[in-house]
Amino acid sequence: MMRIAVWNTAFLGDAVLTLPLIRSLRLRFPKAETDFYVRGGLEDLFRPHPDLNAVLGYAKDRRFSGGIITQARRAAARRYDLWISAHGSFRSGLVAALAGAGRRIGYAGPVWSKALYTQTVGRRFGEMHEIDRLLELLRPLGDGPRADWPEIALDPAAACRAEACFSRLPGPVLGIHPGSIWATKRWPAEYYAEVGARALADGASVLLFAGKGEETVSSAVRALITDTADGRAAEKQGRLRDFGGRLSLPELAAFLGRLSCYLGNDSGPMHLAWAQRRPVTAVFGPTVEKLGFFPRGEKASVIEKDLPCRPCGLHGPATCPLRHHRCMRDISPDEVWDNVRPKLLNERKA
Repeated sequence: MMRIAVWNTAFLGDAVLTLPLIRSLRLRFPKAETDFYVRGGLEDLFRPHPDLNAVLGYAKDRRFSGGIITQARRAAARRYDLWISAHGSFRSGLVAALAGAGRRIGYAGPVWSKALYTQTVGRRFGEMHEIDRLLELLRPLGDGPRADWPEIALDPAAACRAEACFSRLPGPVLGIHPGSIWATKRWPAEYYAEVGARALADGASVLLFAGKGEETVSSAVRALITDTADGRAAEKQGRLRDFGGRLSLPELAAFLGRLSCYLGNDSGPMHLAWAQRRPVTAVFGPTVEKLGFFPRGEKASVIEKDLPCRPCGLHGPATCPLRHHRCMRDISPDEVWDNVRPKLLNERKA
């Protein structure tokens, strides 16, 4: 039986965007066994996926060589026929080579890529969406069916918890995820709070989300909202809830999949929301839509400002290099609310 490894140990959003590649492999090789290597901590999100036989986490070891050798030995024991690396680092290429798969496909570019992979393709940044760039990795395999949407398979227990919560929420539900690993990607908390307050005033419920370690970000938004009488009343009514740091990753996915509208930064949870065909408003600052990591779908929007300093990196630095952070601060709550409101309240344009 053919055994396939797909390697993408980047961040949450990158792994989600790899799902169409995995689905395409299953369509081409329906009897093959496919394993997905992801960043440590993401495993539980992908384990229910029907196209995967195993999901294996890779926790990067500070001891560069030690971590690579250990991981390569584990992978080699699984005897892969085909290895596809969706991550362009030297570390990823070295693990692929040491794992010993007879056919290894990765991205071209660095001088070492041809030595570590048996076949390479260009990554073509700035030319296409990341999903389409990932699907280019199938080109050496010849023509075949291609999927283009990252279908999320929810954990049943997580889905039940989300259903129980949403059954008690009145009106449409706006989900706000104000966090990001990179601080410059965060739209200001006071701006998020203003949009949240407007949603509550229009009769919606508002749920706040944040990952482990980012609880202070969502709590800051909640504090600003509840600093008003309307906000305090909404919290007492159960229409304003802060789930920052309280949900597992599978639970977060299940909650996001039930929203009337999602509002957040350029981050992994944004991809979890639009992948489940939820209306999405994404605020982009140091990164730009042209990089290819934007939300897809008719009801997905990116709000960004055309500034000469953008983008200032693939991910966004810890602080604004020019110390003004205009890419985020110049995007007003009015502008964002005008985009969110018709999605949230299901209004049709005249």
